[in-house]
Amino acid sequence: MNNRTYLIVGGTGGIGRAMIEHLLNGTASDNDNNKTNNGGKQDIHIFATYHRNIPDFEADNLHWISMNLCDEQSIQQAAEVIQQQTTHIDWIINCAGLLHTATQQPEKALRQVETDFFLQNMQVNALASLLIAKHFRPLLAKSARSNDKPAIFATISARVGSISDNQLGGWYSYRMSKAALNMGMKNLSIEWSRSLKDVCVVVMQPGTVNTQLSAPFQGNVAEGQLFSPAYSAECLLEVLNRMTALQSGSFVDWAGESIPW
Repeated sequence: MNNRTYLIVGGTGGIGRAMIEHLLNGTASDNDNNKTNNGGKQDIHIFATYHRNIPDFEADNLHWISMNLCDEQSIQQAAEVIQQQTTHIDWIINCAGLLHTATQQPEKALRQVETDFFLQNMQVNALASLLIAKHFRPLLAKSARSNDKPAIFATISARVGSISDNQLGGWYSYRMSKAALNMGMKNLSIEWSRSLKDVCVVVMQPGTVNTQLSAPFQGNVAEGQLFSPAYSAECLLEVLNRMTALQSGSFVDWAGESIPW
């Protein structure tokens, strides 16, 4: 798969930007030795999405696409634009997520639950990945793939979305939206195992990463447990490189370890 094509949703965020940089640098390893002879770098193409302002980060094989995750028509239009530029996509990774806004923080108690913020969490964290899968399925279907080298549909989730791992409570909207995301991706993995063979659907916990999403809560992170975006992105890509189609429907962390649902 020397001509691997990626779609990074949320390419302007901390993890998404780091993934793009890692892929462009040709440092992501692969267990099928898919390197070109050009300095050992992969021959890749990356489509990456932004919401409002097109980034000033440029590369010959990087293509920025506008996408509003809260608007299905925008997701569909992004898919149509990409279909005009490529015949297939091999990997789709959704790095976008919502934990807080300028005016809303995660709820510590039931009395703080507010309808609009709850629905916004559900829309960004849970529904968006389903809509991306819905509209980009035709491009994944045209990927050259096998059980050992599947097409990838990966979404960044969170350990706090694990129901059995929940010991602290709180963060109602975020926890519930990530649990909903996990169920949606599990459903998707079952459907595609029947209708779209050799695709690995996986939800991933990236660790606690030094990004705007985690910034207000980093004071509670144990020493050595706050990852740089570059480190987290590298780990996640290495885990995905080892995935097979038989692992579709997995919930794993940045080290590839399974997380209980």
